[in-house]
Amino acid sequence: MRQPVMTEAGPVRGIPGRDRSITVFRGIPYAAPPVGDLRWRPPRPPLPWAGVHEAVRFGPVCPQVPGSELNGDDLPMSEDCLRLSVWTGADPADGHLRPVLVWIHGGGFRVGTGASPRFDGEALARRGVVVVTFNYRLGAFGFLATPELSEESGHRASGNYGLLDQIAVLRWVRRNIVRFGGDPGRVTIAGQSAGAGSVNFLSMSPLAKGLFHRAVAQSHARHSRDPDLRYLGTSYRTPADAEAAGARYAAERGARTLARLRSLPWQKLVEGDASAVDSAVETGGPARPPLFRPVVDGWVLPYGYEETYAKGLQNDVWYLAGNNLDESGAVPASAFAEYRALGRKAWRPGAPPVHLTRKDHVETSRLKFGAMADEFLRLYPAGTDDEAAHAHCAAVRDNARISTWLWAKDWSAHAGRPVYTYFWTYAAPVGQSSRRAAHGSDIDFVWDNLHPDHAEWTPEDRDVAETMSGYWANFAATGDPNGPGLPHWPAWSPETPTVMEVGAGFGPIPLADPPRLDFWKRFFLTQQAW
Repeated sequence: MRQPVMTEAGPVRGIPGRDRSITVFRGIPYAAPPVGDLRWRPPRPPLPWAGVHEAVRFGPVCPQVPGSELNGDDLPMSEDCLRLSVWTGADPADGHLRPVLVWIHGGGFRVGTGASPRFDGEALARRGVVVVTFNYRLGAFGFLATPELSEESGHRASGNYGLLDQIAVLRWVRRNIVRFGGDPGRVTIAGQSAGAGSVNFLSMSPLAKGLFHRAVAQSHARHSRDPDLRYLGTSYRTPADAEAAGARYAAERGARTLARLRSLPWQKLVEGDASAVDSAVETGGPARPPLFRPVVDGWVLPYGYEETYAKGLQNDVWYLAGNNLDESGAVPASAFAEYRALGRKAWRPGAPPVHLTRKDHVETSRLKFGAMADEFLRLYPAGTDDEAAHAHCAAVRDNARISTWLWAKDWSAHAGRPVYTYFWTYAAPVGQSSRRAAHGSDIDFVWDNLHPDHAEWTPEDRDVAETMSGYWANFAATGDPNGPGLPHWPAWSPETPTVMEVGAGFGPIPLADPPRLDFWKRFFLTQQAW
């Protein structure tokens, strides 16, 4: 595919990938630049261009706190950032359309870009998937809500501009992806961390209905009564809280009107984003979510998790979701000393606490579990700091597996498509001082993107990547991760309290020991539903 491809705004020409059978189209505008009066408005259609758009460079990174490893490879920063990229090995002339995977990057709704080298789609494209990555508005640019913005919207809603950008990408895919060899009737949305949160939110949004057919949430999909749901990338805000916080944000910047707020340079609006935290949310512990995140606004998101699922209002799609061994506050034993030395330095908005001393383990347990704390401490006992660290990590991992299993139960009550859940256990070498199955470590393996610049990869790493990318490509194609040569992955079942281990092993494992499983089920019933 070397000839220009016509899109709704004009022709684009890509470049060959490392594998010459793959063509990459970088930095295609999918919406008008959200600048000036378009700041804090739903995305508008892309502006038509004359001639051929040479899609050889990724677009700018959306405004965010500089210096994150998620920012991309030295890309410029600009509000003119609503761009997407496509990897395809298809020949549209042959009439065989391929499944499409649309990737939503993570970063706590604060940082990140679809242009990160970790999201290079070439390997998945070789597996017959058309891959789309993109940028969406972040921080205050993507999730500011104020009474004035709600009033002018026509929907009495504000604060979900980043989600509206994601929906605009899906609409662009529906209208244009055929010309890249993609099948608009087989679109999978997938994301990790806040990207997984976005997948969950889009799966509940009536504005996204019919725009995608399968969903992949990599860390996390959580039960509506799990307190962790409230500070992870799955967290949301109410309109009243979001508008009050937005009004304070505007006042702190001396902006008494929307016109003044829209006239401020973007650099002024990024200030303080790194530490902006929502301290009003009760999470059962010290963790707090980032301030700027999606809003249950009655329009983009009519209801929260529990009410959406109870009423059967979600988009009925095939779903695949899971968690990682060393995340949500769990770390490997080899990292205990490292985290004890870091202390509060390891904390950021949206990050889970890591409790590695007996004092912390006992005190936080009493805070979180209240009248059930003694039972919890009998199930996860600790007499020393190291025993407490192991007990804390065991509890975090049990919590995650059980919470996702219960989420699948609620989701499936009014949905007709299968759900597949997993628990990633493979110790990867990426981004850590030691190998671990950390938050985000699954990404390189799902994408089969074991680039030598990222880490030193072993033959075992490559075998795991071959299996993981095979599962994900199959799911994008059919809604079922299973296929020839892959260990069987059973669909979620209410009769079977297991989860599919992927990584260090491949096969179903129990959620937890029966007494611990019973404890978590009863504990969640005592919590407020979100």
